[in-house]
Amino acid sequence: MSLVTLENALKKIGKGTYGIGAFNVANMEMVMGAIKAGEELNSPIILQVAEGRMRYSPLHLIGPMMVEAAKKAAIPIVVHLDHGASMNVIDQALQLGFSSVMFDGSAYSLEQNIVMTNKVKRMAAEYGASVEAEIGKVGGSEGDYENVEVMITSVAEAKTFYEETQVDALAVAIGTAHGHYKEQPKLQFKRLEEIAQAIDCPLVLHGGSGLTPDDFKNCIQHKIKKVNIATASFENVAQKVNQLSKGSKDITFFQYLDTVLDATYENVRNHILIFGSQNKA
Repeated sequence: MSLVTLENALKKIGKGTYGIGAFNVANMEMVMGAIKAGEELNSPIILQVAEGRMRYSPLHLIGPMMVEAAKKAAIPIVVHLDHGASMNVIDQALQLGFSSVMFDGSAYSLEQNIVMTNKVKRMAAEYGASVEAEIGKVGGSEGDYENVEVMITSVAEAKTFYEETQVDALAVAIGTAHGHYKEQPKLQFKRLEEIAQAIDCPLVLHGGSGLTPDDFKNCIQHKIKKVNIATASFENVAQKVNQLSKGSKDITFFQYLDTVLDATYENVRNHILIFGSQNKA
């Protein structure tokens, strides 16, 4: 139980037909709410924070909290850096005790992405941590950056990339986007199936918020093992806080904190049940 690497958490799935939710958190109450849901359903979870969100949640503050919470939890928890872009932030996360880091080299050429990912792998190996990478471009952005166009992952590039890096997990672009969908996403399940057949690597779905339960289940059937959820949690928190504010002019600070925790718990619990990871801890 407690703090585990991404490699070990995903290996435990094996040929099982469930995925592990990777839930972005922004403060202590979100950490507590996510763990409450995981413990109640006896499910492994991944707690993550994205580099692009660190002006809201500085890594030196939220990182130790995430690591300590995972160590004290009754379920296996991966503490993961999401969309790491700079080597100094990745190094800081590793020093803080994160059990997994993502290097997002999707903005670079395939060759440069391979070189930089292998550098991150060497860094992570010193701490016994796992590495996730990305090929293709998921739409939108994880942070305050400008939107990027979707670039569906090529089977050939995924194969070359994995052969050259042997990462522990690979995020692929199949038509999803971070943040809000302006129109119904058209997921490329055939491409996902082709990639899954070409490489023996756990695959990661970014841009999960807004997909239907059937979309998630179809992705999990095609070797997606890690499913990222951020916007859905943040929006559920905002919605519940707004409802609280409209319901009374005399709310206390601690009612607000309870609302953030409960809203996170609710969203994480719902997704755990969709992903089928309950009783898999």
